Amino acid sequence: MDEVVRHIRLVLRGMWLHRWLGVAVAWVVGVVAGTAIFITPDKYEASARIYVDTDSVLKPLLSGLVVQGNTEQKIAILSRTLISRPNVEKLIRMADLDLGLKSVKDKESLIDHVIDTLKIKSVGRDNLYLIEYLDAVPETARKVVSSLTTIFVESGLGGNQSDSDSARKFIDDQIKVYQQKLEVAESLLKKFRLEHIDAQLDSEKDGGGRLNDLSNQLSQARLELREAENARSSLRQQILGVDGAGGSSGIISVPEIDSRIDAMKQNLDVLLQKFTEDYPDVRGARRVIKDLEEQKKREIESRRKQAASNVSSLTNSDSVSPQLKAALVTAESQIASLRARVAEYEARYARAIGNVKRLPEVEAEYAQLNRDYGIIKKNYDELVQRRESASISEGMSSVSSVAEFRLIDPPRVSPKPVAPNRMALLPLALLASLAAGVFACFVANQVRPTFSDARTLRELTGLPLLGAVSRFGTLTDKLRERKDRVMLLGGIGSLAAVYVVAILVSFIMISQAT
Repeated sequence: MDEVVRHIRLVLRGMWLHRWLGVAVAWVVGVVAGTAIFITPDKYEASARIYVDTDSVLKPLLSGLVVQGNTEQKIAILSRTLISRPNVEKLIRMADLDLGLKSVKDKESLIDHVIDTLKIKSVGRDNLYLIEYLDAVPETARKVVSSLTTIFVESGLGGNQSDSDSARKFIDDQIKVYQQKLEVAESLLKKFRLEHIDAQLDSEKDGGGRLNDLSNQLSQARLELREAENARSSLRQQILGVDGAGGSSGIISVPEIDSRIDAMKQNLDVLLQKFTEDYPDVRGARRVIKDLEEQKKREIESRRKQAASNVSSLTNSDSVSPQLKAALVTAESQIASLRARVAEYEARYARAIGNVKRLPEVEAEYAQLNRDYGIIKKNYDELVQRRESASISEGMSSVSSVAEFRLIDPPRVSPKPVAPNRMALLPLALLASLAAGVFACFVANQVRPTFSDARTLRELTGLPLLGAVSRFGTLTDKLRERKDRVMLLGGIGSLAAVYVVAILVSFIMISQAT
């Protein structure tokens, strides 16, 4: 800490040697700054306030039916982009600022000046905007603000119709494109349905469910056929008058063959307890059983034909009642119909079995085509709906404006200048001039340093110091130092006095202006 204080004292001693340079620099800076403050022309501020009303009665009524943009956001963006070069050029022509221009360079300079000076800012959160402009001529400032207000209103109201027309044209073009896509998708879907009409793609059930339904229908038809055959057998028995003469395969029995079949089945059960299906005796037993069953079927069929011939001969005789004859004919017709139905169901079931392997692939392809068609159809319907919404929006815009601009405060100019603020700038200029003088002393000391004690000389040179000679000041020296201090204080005080006078003059000028 002591070393820092010592260093500061050494710097101040060195600056004291260049005190007159600092006073001169302070006077020069002070005079230049004060003159610049006084010769700067007065600036008058023109301002206007605009309120943008974005609340419309039609908005809540047509909510969900029309496309409503974010009006507040549009107005905010407009306010930030309003001061653009094209708008400023238009403003200069409207306010007659280009009458005194002599060259393109002057025009460019004027445009840059207007862009830097113009201000438009939002006041609060209620869509209230303030436009401000400073100029040395009050009427010019008012014209600029008035012209910018007109441009603001025109920019907010214009361009909506062109945007709506562009949007409508774009939507119409997209509708035509999607209409072509929709026609192609419908054609592909129709062609695929016709090519795979037997797959019943539009059915709610899948291939397994439809196959199960066919199996159930086939089983039901076979059951009905067996019931009809049993009924016919019963009629034949009534006609023959003998039990078991002409029954169905379930009633007719062949005792000699049945006993052999039962014996072979018992033998097969004994063999299966000891051996597998591949054992030769097991295979031979199954083959014998199969042959016996075939032989039994042939025997039953021959007996059935014999019984039928007997029934036919009896039905032609007069001993059989007409009711039994009619019932037998009806039973035969029903059996023929049921056999045709069973044959048809068996054919359908066979085809379903053949198609069940490729049915998942067909269904997957159909689902993909249907999915693509659904997406295109959805986009097409949405585009048509948007076009109708755009039509309603155009009608709403023609009936009522989306945003209404209200001029709250018309363009007006302040009665007294708002710039420069000489009462605040003059004290700052005085402080700046004094700071410049002190800085000049510091720089001079750094450029031409001096040594005020022996220690500093020894530290900087690195040479041994043999000794130091002290000088005692005389009375004349003391008087001269006192005179220097008085002159220094006088120079600084006179600069401050000049600024005090300038501040008083500025105050009087402001008082007279008001």
